[in-house]
Amino acid sequence: MKNYYLLIILASFLCNFTELLGENIHYVSCSVIEQNVLHKITPTKEEQKFIQNGKVSYSDFGAKGDGISDDIDAIAATHEFANQHNLEVVADSGATYYIGGKDQTVNILTDTDFGSASFIIDDTDVENRNAHIFSVNSILKPFKPENITSLKRFQNKIDVSLPGSGIVVVNDSNVKRYIRFGPNQNDGSSQTDLFVVDKNGNVDGNTPVIWDFNHITDITILPIDEKQLKITGGHFTTLANRDESKYTYYARGISINRSNVLVEGLVHLVSGEGENGAPYGGFISISNCSDVTVKNSILTGHKMYRTIGSAGVAVSMGTYDINVNRALNVSFVNCSQTNDINDSDYWGIMGSNYCKNLVYDSCVFSRFDAHMGVANATIRNSTLGHQGINAIGTGIFIVENSTVYGSSLINLRSDYGSTWEGEFIIRDCVFVPRGAKSGNVNIIGGSNSGQHNFGYKCFMPETITIENLKIDDSNHPDTYQGPAIFSNFNREMIDETYIEEYPFIKTKNVIVNNVTAESGKPLRVSDNVFMFKDVKIN
Repeated sequence: MKNYYLLIILASFLCNFTELLGENIHYVSCSVIEQNVLHKITPTKEEQKFIQNGKVSYSDFGAKGDGISDDIDAIAATHEFANQHNLEVVADSGATYYIGGKDQTVNILTDTDFGSASFIIDDTDVENRNAHIFSVNSILKPFKPENITSLKRFQNKIDVSLPGSGIVVVNDSNVKRYIRFGPNQNDGSSQTDLFVVDKNGNVDGNTPVIWDFNHITDITILPIDEKQLKITGGHFTTLANRDESKYTYYARGISINRSNVLVEGLVHLVSGEGENGAPYGGFISISNCSDVTVKNSILTGHKMYRTIGSAGVAVSMGTYDINVNRALNVSFVNCSQTNDINDSDYWGIMGSNYCKNLVYDSCVFSRFDAHMGVANATIRNSTLGHQGINAIGTGIFIVENSTVYGSSLINLRSDYGSTWEGEFIIRDCVFVPRGAKSGNVNIIGGSNSGQHNFGYKCFMPETITIENLKIDDSNHPDTYQGPAIFSNFNREMIDETYIEEYPFIKTKNVIVNNVTAESGKPLRVSDNVFMFKDVKIN
């Protein structure tokens, strides 16, 4: 088996396939070069049996599964063979696979059932902290259209003809957005967007173009797989790194770079976190794809460490078990985490950038977070812990039938301007504010001085609808004045003399129906009455 695998690797660019039907690759023959002579390899009887059965296991390629021997080469060999012959990979029942620090990423192109097997991922001594253990990829190749040089916001069609639907990823390096403010300040990121088009170039209305691109510096189309790829089961334990606590992120998980993927029944634990450690970018990392669902899975928050940020002051480092970056239509369904969602020793479990249509449904997580913008998000039937809901973005944000802990029910991230250009809908929820003891209870939190250029105009939601909300503010001080809709977004803006260099567009309408507080105190607009004097409360 090992010799066969080595020959396959040496001949990876010489393999000949006679038939390609959709996503089903049918193996015929493979040529390899040995001592300058071209040979053809015919599968052995054992290999033919795997092909006929339609699946292959890690032990078939030499994995010990004893929890001691490093099985990464055997795991990689199994998937390489499965990828060549379009076979399902099935882990051996009850096995424990040890994966050491070797720089080896396993390429997954076919359905994989990790089943009841356990995987120990040892991060205490790794060759490449940026290398994921597994990478779920597509056989469909991206390409660059040459005739598209500009785009307009909400443009509904582009000039392309495709074999099927695709994701358009576009950049303009001449324009900087998300110019971060605060302890982790930076000079911003190149303007980017991604959206779905059909084979005729029609833009999916659920993934609209959100920026004007007057000059496109890079554009790529990623074909969308029509057949769903399934990753099921598996009990993974990360033996945490013990590096210096600074922004040297570890990957070392499962990277999903293919559209139309289901991850179900996965468990990830973290062990061995000590006094110091480098942060994690996400055990499950989803990027450059669409239509990914993670369901019935259990993840783990990582211990929070501190370092010195770019502004020269101490900061807590974000460290994640879930990362969603440049992805569309991503859902987490019936998922939870192993540690207490209100334990502030552990950082919020999820972070995201440049996404559209993110969903939590029936989840119990410490946090929802959209750093550099999300277009449309939904949280339903869920419980969010000590870091609550943090976001900036556009479109409609729905929070329904959920319980939210945190400093506010929805926090608009101040480091990115507390901007949401669109609408909030909050209904049938319970809010348990962390600030009740201090008497600081706000439904919508954030801040914006109007003096910083974030690379875009900043908005508050134009309309906010709050229906059937219960606020548990029972643990309040005697001086408590009652819950407020808005926090004090700008403490210096107390009269007409304050001038915003970069005006912060305020909410126009708030629709309130059946909002009750345990304290019995009525709902107020804000501590900053002047700032929100023009908001209409219905």
